[in-house]
Amino acid sequence: MGRAMSVRARRYGAASLLAVAAALICPAPSSADEGGISFWLPGLNGSLAAVPGVPGPSFTALYYYTSLSAGGGKTFELGGKIVGGLGGQANLAAFGPTYTFATPVIGAQLSVSLLGIAGASTASVDATLTGPFGRSISGSRSDEIGGFGDLIPQAALKWNKGVNNFMTYVTGDIPAGNYSSNRLANLGIGHAAIDGGGGYTYLNPATGREFSAALGLTYNFENMTTHYQNGVDLHLDWGASQFLSKQFLVGIVGYVYAQISPDGGAGATLGSFESRVLGIGPQIGYMFPIGSAAQGYINLKGYKEFAAQNRPDGWNLWLTMVITPAPPHHENAQALLFPTGQR
Repeated sequence: MGRAMSVRARRYGAASLLAVAAALICPAPSSADEGGISFWLPGLNGSLAAVPGVPGPSFTALYYYTSLSAGGGKTFELGGKIVGGLGGQANLAAFGPTYTFATPVIGAQLSVSLLGIAGASTASVDATLTGPFGRSISGSRSDEIGGFGDLIPQAALKWNKGVNNFMTYVTGDIPAGNYSSNRLANLGIGHAAIDGGGGYTYLNPATGREFSAALGLTYNFENMTTHYQNGVDLHLDWGASQFLSKQFLVGIVGYVYAQISPDGGAGATLGSFESRVLGIGPQIGYMFPIGSAAQGYINLKGYKEFAAQNRPDGWNLWLTMVITPAPPHHENAQALLFPTGQR
């Protein structure tokens, strides 16, 4: 009996790694609001998002690629101009540390993180660009940029009650990235934002089955350069997975993203410009030891977007690697997944 429980413990130790990965993935330009860009990246919280992790320091590195487009009949506000036929691609890396505390806080596991962004993006428009005084330039235009993006701090609390796991979090955007309102392509969003919400994960170590959902809201501060303020954004990310072995999982992920209030500010000349998009796709994950003191987890997932309104849409691909301390060697699978004892 003890040996069987030990095997199950090693098999489902990947859960803590994936939970850390979900918490650390960084927002990037692929959603709604001014110029088709928002703080929250749909799909941020995937499978096992609410499962507590391994106490101690950890590190995440993420590669993110997206390709987006919108027809010439769709117009957007961008840098004080109205543009049509907006499209673009991004090759981004998000990276940074997280520290997970062993001592419970109000019965939960506390973690804090700070992430940075680096990479390159391109953007283009195929239709007329109209300035604030009615001046227009016909024809296409393209732009590309490389460098560093904004800083993303985050704190989260996670509780475990048997197969049920709960999470609440707060995160935000520090606008320190490479941004100019005169460019089509940027690596920063040009304004501060704060986002908060909660999530739930069902995880049954006996069967290896899991389902997660996380709901949140984003409040956007005004872009002081363009005097444009994105509306309040609502996002629901979900995922389901099945462990096929002690190291390998497969599953499906998806998201729903929608503005629940219109854009505003003196620069918002298009009026009630509320956006939405849905996405769905597959995921796979693999866990591996790194010596005796650490473990790694690699996750690959992708989304195809559909039902977009007032925003470019397309597809995106994520490749994430997380390194955490090795979990303690317990015979009980639940004790391995939740080593700080939250039940």
